[in-house]
Amino acid sequence: MGRARPSLQELIQRRENAGFVGRRRELDAFRDNFGLPPEEGRHHFVFHVHGHAGVGKTWLVRRLEQVARQEYGALTARVDETVGSVPEAMAAISAQFHRQGKEFTAFDRRLATYRQRRHEAESAPDPAERPGPSTGSMVAARTGLAGLGLVPGVGALAGAVDPVPLAEGTDRLRAALSSRFRDHKDVQLVLDPVEALTPLLVRELSEAAAAVPWLVLFFDTYERVGALLDPWLHTLLTSERLGRLPANTVLVLAGQTRLDPGRWGELADVVAELPLEPFTDAEARHLLTAKGITEEPVVREVLRLSGRLPVLVSTLAENPGTSGDLDDPSATAVERFLKWEPDPVRRAAALAGALPRRLNEDVFRAAVGEEAAGAGLFGWLRALPFVGGRTGSARYHDVVRAPMLRLQRTTSPQRWSEAHTRLAETFAGWRETAAGGLDPRDGWKLDAWSGPRLEEWYHLLCARPSAALPGALRDGIDACDAGPAVARRWAATLAEAGEDADSDEVRAWGRRLEGALRDERRRGIEAMGLLLARAGLDTAGRAAAHVVRGWHRRSVEENDAALEDFRRAIELDPEDVRAHFGCAAIHRLTGDFTAAMDALDRVDALEPGATWVQRERGETCRRAGRYEEALALLDPVIEADPGDHVALGSRGRIKAVLGRPREALADLDRAIALNGDYTWALVRRARVRSALGDTAGALDDLDRAEELAPDTPGTLGERGDVHRFAGHYEEAIAAYDRALALDPGYAWALGSRAMAHEGLGRRAQALADLARAVELNPGYAWAVAQRERLLNSPEGGRHDRPV
Repeated sequence: MGRARPSLQELIQRRENAGFVGRRRELDAFRDNFGLPPEEGRHHFVFHVHGHAGVGKTWLVRRLEQVARQEYGALTARVDETVGSVPEAMAAISAQFHRQGKEFTAFDRRLATYRQRRHEAESAPDPAERPGPSTGSMVAARTGLAGLGLVPGVGALAGAVDPVPLAEGTDRLRAALSSRFRDHKDVQLVLDPVEALTPLLVRELSEAAAAVPWLVLFFDTYERVGALLDPWLHTLLTSERLGRLPANTVLVLAGQTRLDPGRWGELADVVAELPLEPFTDAEARHLLTAKGITEEPVVREVLRLSGRLPVLVSTLAENPGTSGDLDDPSATAVERFLKWEPDPVRRAAALAGALPRRLNEDVFRAAVGEEAAGAGLFGWLRALPFVGGRTGSARYHDVVRAPMLRLQRTTSPQRWSEAHTRLAETFAGWRETAAGGLDPRDGWKLDAWSGPRLEEWYHLLCARPSAALPGALRDGIDACDAGPAVARRWAATLAEAGEDADSDEVRAWGRRLEGALRDERRRGIEAMGLLLARAGLDTAGRAAAHVVRGWHRRSVEENDAALEDFRRAIELDPEDVRAHFGCAAIHRLTGDFTAAMDALDRVDALEPGATWVQRERGETCRRAGRYEEALALLDPVIEADPGDHVALGSRGRIKAVLGRPREALADLDRAIALNGDYTWALVRRARVRSALGDTAGALDDLDRAEELAPDTPGTLGERGDVHRFAGHYEEAIAAYDRALALDPGYAWALGSRAMAHEGLGRRAQALADLARAVELNPGYAWAVAQRERLLNSPEGGRHDRPV
């Protein structure tokens, strides 16, 4: 049988490859890496292609993919800015492997379940009595909060503080999902799809890798998708928590900026940097020669207009004109891009299509007008050399879009303003459709709402920069409240609008806010400071900014400053519920329980009969040691809402302290049945199980807690106690050692380790630990008493649990 004829796509690809010039050094480095086994110290697992817009990163990535496939038999997948989340990136990888004959059956099945369950969750009515965000909005919000450690019972705060002040929104979401889905795994899948789906994908990749020499995963336009994918990819490379990647995997990242040294610095030895510069003169001339352009005046003009940027050299090479019109001093890059297009409708459409930041057919129609958006016009636009994107979306290359915007803004400022106003109105309509009655503060947590909102502000700022800026700044308060990722997108929108509208005021605000939001841990603290100092906010806006800054300061333990923010907000708006509750949360945290209850009284007056307020009262009494009063408050809350797992956990803890371990266990069992990821309750149940002699059950609980929140000192301290009370002193000391390595100032763990040392007859080491514990915390009465006991009783005594 004769060899099959190549497909049309293969022939097109061959022509593209034949036209590829330059980048020999980068191609050679990529090829050489396949000659080194993964175990070889010189082998690189990551290639990072980076350079400013127009230098040909995407062009090189496509060539590298062809090299990997055709020359080295690799399975490949390419991800770019068309994905909006980590699950979408995983889905794109699976789909592309499927086209190469490798089906990810188990992953695809679970992905389909996720999509269905998420759709059901977003469509579900809110079961809570108290008005608030819909289930759909909370589904979107929860993932971002979990990453910051702000979801009760998980993340960075787990085991360190009681989660009640942060619980309400996520608790309502989990309760809503638990009531809708019978399978806890489906609830967890919706709440944390990355954790649920990634191990399946990694397993499928490993099976595929066993049958081929290499797997190569490409991530293009990394300056856009890095914020989404960077933590995920870094975790895959540095930890086996989400699965073990096959050793014959190579990643290629391509973007405008360098990788974050704080995250990638530790991987410098396995990352090969491939910085790209514009073509050399020789490389650009080589490309023009390949296109049949050899007339020197034409070559010089193309080099001048393109700056030797590969995307512009390629675009201008398609129709470079003749030497007869190269001397025209008014020729511009934009005229060159469209010079070969004689149809005025198409020329106008290409210019109008540059106005939106991103395009699909609906946005394109809004940009050019329904009458002008004839059949096939969007398809024609997408085929232009400077328009990229896949699967229905498109984006102009930055180096082409910028001069197109400049031309329209300077040629007719009135038409410029009208066009952007029309686009702003279009996005506003789509936003209102997506809102479904959402409070704007909750809408920022939903991509279907926040995406159109950002585009609306972009176009308003382009149309009338000075007039739109105050509203955009005011809206940013709610954007910052929604989390760092949303806040950064808002700030970037201002910066881009300022650049494209050539507004110094808007541009400066955008850049200042981007700088203020750089430290993700501090969230919107500095951004709110900028707005309060310079934005000219009205009274309601100032109150809102103080509330948001107060809660963000609370998250980084700046308690005095947070309290001052809440008090200032109350002065501006005495009926602000979040401000009063913020005061209660800070007072409770600092031990001023009377003031906390007074603040909750004011919340209760503003929201009479709200069960969540009574729960907070009960939790405050628990923290104050007023256990019977706390029970009297929590019992009616649980009776009114049996699915309130936070209230159940709090009541369980109280019963344990009161010496009623069986009743405590029942409450904690119910809380964990409602929320299997409730880390705080898992740790408390482990303590109860240990007291009841169920060492294995206690360790199981702590294993699960560590899976949810690794390297938490409090959890490791509890593990030490479980082993110690079971007589496993060496295992106990190992756990305390790990806790103290994470937190050398952890006095409680020092006191506990002292008791384990005493159990092994190491009296000197026990006394040294107790001395250090008292030095760290002179008011630590239990440690003082144990030290006195050991000093006065050489034979030792009781091994009490520290308090």
